[in-house]
Amino acid sequence: MPQRFGRPGLLGTIARTAVISGTASAVSNRVNRGMAERDMRRQSDAQAQQQAWMDQGAAQAQAAPPPPAAAPAPATDRVGQLTALADLKAQGLLTDEEFTAEKARILGS
Repeated sequence: MPQRFGRPGLLGTIARTAVISGTASAVSNRVNRGMAERDMRRQSDAQAQQQAWMDQGAAQAQAAPPPPAAAPAPATDRVGQLTALADLKAQGLLTDEEFTAEKARILGS
């Protein structure tokens, strides 16, 4: 058979088309697979980062000390107040009416 130069025949064209098509499919599949893997890595990294933030927030909430309890109100020293009131009356600084009014206020009557 004589060797042809120039344009390939029908079988050569079909073979070349099949090779080109197969190569294009393989490259396309590889690109898609790489993109899917990259997306999965990004998604898992984002989830890991979000989990780390949530864990950090929970740790801070657990580590925060409770607010201090309110200090109890100081107990009123009625006896001391009445004694001081009696001393003021004895010194003549309070009248009987003032003494009686203050005594009633201290005793809560």
